[in-house]
Amino acid sequence: QVQLVESGGGLVQAGGSLRLSCVASGSISRPDVMGWFRRVPGKVRELVAKMTSGGVANYADSVKGRFTITRDNAKNTVHLQMNNLKPEDTATYYCNWSDGFTRAYWGQGTQVTVSS
Repeated sequence: QVQLVESGGGLVQAGGSLRLSCVASGSISRPDVMGWFRRVPGKVRELVAKMTSGGVANYADSVKGRFTITRDNAKNTVHLQMNNLKPEDTATYYCNWSDGFTRAYWGQGTQVTVSS
């Protein structure tokens, strides 16, 4: 089992910034992938950004140039710096850990609300 604890969500005005953090613990194996997904009620959960333990990052087109994912392998943490937030970024954000094969775990989710 891998446990994921998220922090950093909240309410911000459009154009503002937030930083999400996630700490993983438990049966972590390398190589792995840590990242962030988000879900709006009534829609499918979508990838926001992810990064391998080797440092390769992928972003959704909608957040490229605004969001930056970083991770610290020694501390089993991943961060998502979100700048120039837009109302359409409003969602519940979930941290994800996976080994890239059969094991995947989710955090409990943190709410991000961007007001116009």
